[in-house]
Amino acid sequence: MSLSNPALTRCCVRSLRSFPRSSICVSTFKSQHRRRLPSRRWATTASPKVADIVDQISQLTLLETADLVSGLKSKLNIPDMPMGGFAAAAPPAAPTPVEEEEAAPAAQEKTLFTLTLKSFETGAKPKIIKEIKSMLGLSLVDSKKFVESAPKQMKEGVPKEEAGKIIEAMKALGGVVVME
Repeated sequence: MSLSNPALTRCCVRSLRSFPRSSICVSTFKSQHRRRLPSRRWATTASPKVADIVDQISQLTLLETADLVSGLKSKLNIPDMPMGGFAAAAPPAAPTPVEEEEAAPAAQEKTLFTLTLKSFETGAKPKIIKEIKSMLGLSLVDSKKFVESAPKQMKEGVPKEEAGKIIEAMKALGGVVVME
């Protein structure tokens, strides 16, 4: 995980805010709070060594900051955290037997189906090609190739009512469509 310059600045501000309020003069803080460089703002409350480090970090580019973070991680033996935090690292819980029993009836009551063109009458081939062209939005050449390569899957995730209408329309034209 790499930190950008603003993120490093926020981190330093948080650490400075943890100092007791008695060590910070309110009038000095208000006068220095106006748009100045971060190092000047903290110069009165932090040691010169920390102020120099803050100055150096604020002048780093994003790539240099990433190198700094990776170097600190390796030097301090800090493990890499996944981008989701702790919640993303947790494995999903095993389903309970009750959930498995509820899942079985849901599988039986299938609502979306896959339609497959199994075959067609040879005399009805032009009609089937036109219907496939309008139904799937294919070009005439692609529709012809589609019909000639039967059995082939036509549509996925079709509701039962719409699937029944498509099957009846293709049956009327001379095609055999199966709902799975």
